[in-house]
Amino acid sequence: MIERLRQLAPQSALIFGARLLGAGLVFVTQAAIARVWGAGTLGDYLLIIATVNLIAFAMPLGFNIIASYFAAEYAARGERDLQWSLFRSAYRNVALVALAVFLAGPFASSWFGEAAAAVRHVWLPAMILAVAMAMVFVNGAFLVGMKHPLAGFAADVIFRPLVMIAGVIAVMVFQQGTDHLTTLIWLAALGYAVVAAVHAGITIRIIRRMPPLAKPAAPEPQRWWGYALPWILISIASDFYFDIDLLLLSSLMDRETLAIFGVCARVFSLIAFGIGALYAVAMPSIVEAGTHKDPSKFLRKITDTNLTAAALGLAASVAMAVVGPFLLSFFGQAFSAGAMPLAVMCLGLAVRSAMGPTSLVLTIHDRPYASLPAVGLGLATLVIANWLLVPGHGLMGAALSALLSTTVWSVALWLTALRCTNTDVSIFPLMPRAARP
Repeated sequence: MIERLRQLAPQSALIFGARLLGAGLVFVTQAAIARVWGAGTLGDYLLIIATVNLIAFAMPLGFNIIASYFAAEYAARGERDLQWSLFRSAYRNVALVALAVFLAGPFASSWFGEAAAAVRHVWLPAMILAVAMAMVFVNGAFLVGMKHPLAGFAADVIFRPLVMIAGVIAVMVFQQGTDHLTTLIWLAALGYAVVAAVHAGITIRIIRRMPPLAKPAAPEPQRWWGYALPWILISIASDFYFDIDLLLLSSLMDRETLAIFGVCARVFSLIAFGIGALYAVAMPSIVEAGTHKDPSKFLRKITDTNLTAAALGLAASVAMAVVGPFLLSFFGQAFSAGAMPLAVMCLGLAVRSAMGPTSLVLTIHDRPYASLPAVGLGLATLVIANWLLVPGHGLMGAALSALLSTTVWSVALWLTALRCTNTDVSIFPLMPRAARP
């Protein structure tokens, strides 16, 4: 385990450090919006970004998630033609879905209540921003799979916050009217479109470096779609869990309280990204062990990573209980009320990590669809718990709902993976090993 941690630590530390820098810029951006334009404007901003995040992540139809897995596989086998075919398919999905959503969005806006009211007047720049983000999601997935995780994460974790804070500064300096939020979204959309184009160029250049095989393999669209369709549902529900939660809470909380919860969710996302970076760096070697049918090595890599991730989740919960009030006070004194709810939310990271990367294991065993019932159960738990707890308990009710939902979801996925693959990918197999002298 010690040797494994030594291998993971340098890249994970760099990725997390970059994310920490990006999160600092996000905090400055959101704090500036809250202090200069008010917590209500921050609430609207967070709803717009949550909506854009969900649309952008859905645009590649799951190819942005499976690209990491298949890019690692194709790179290991030197199959450049398959990389190109997968890359083109992902971008084709982005273009088709973007067109459909852009045309249908204004007619479907009445379905989404409070969130629609915030997004409706910035629909065009929001769609431009969503397309740029979708491109970055696709590019980043390929770069991570081809063992360039720093290049893969940079556009999202560094340049997107830079674009946003530059937009806030520009609006504060040059905007004379009152519609600050519309101008900000336009600036963010145009700036990030440039970042996405450069990021795509880097990805294409790295794919071109792969030597082509003498006999190119045929594309595998049926295999790609078999993985992509369940993974898009799983990943939206997990990676954008709090964006979904914000949309659900928008009808249960006023904008100011929603802004506090949204800031807590962003802090949580930073911590979750650090844990996710650990798994992202470990993923190519985990996939390699699974591909070579080495069960003992496969389980050892997973359980060692799980233990580290779970320990980080517990440490984060304690840290937020101690320093959370000070950290959140940068947004305004009222935001300090989110410290204990944030600590409760972080416990969910420890639970999720302890159960292991069950969705990945089910995918490796060609059972990705088996994850869907657990995902649905987790989201149903979130909806019901929010409805029961938030009206009476406010922020703490929302945090307890998130923890309960995460626990139900994680345990259900673990049981599903155990039943379907007869493989325990939680931290539990480590316990006999840890008990040995």
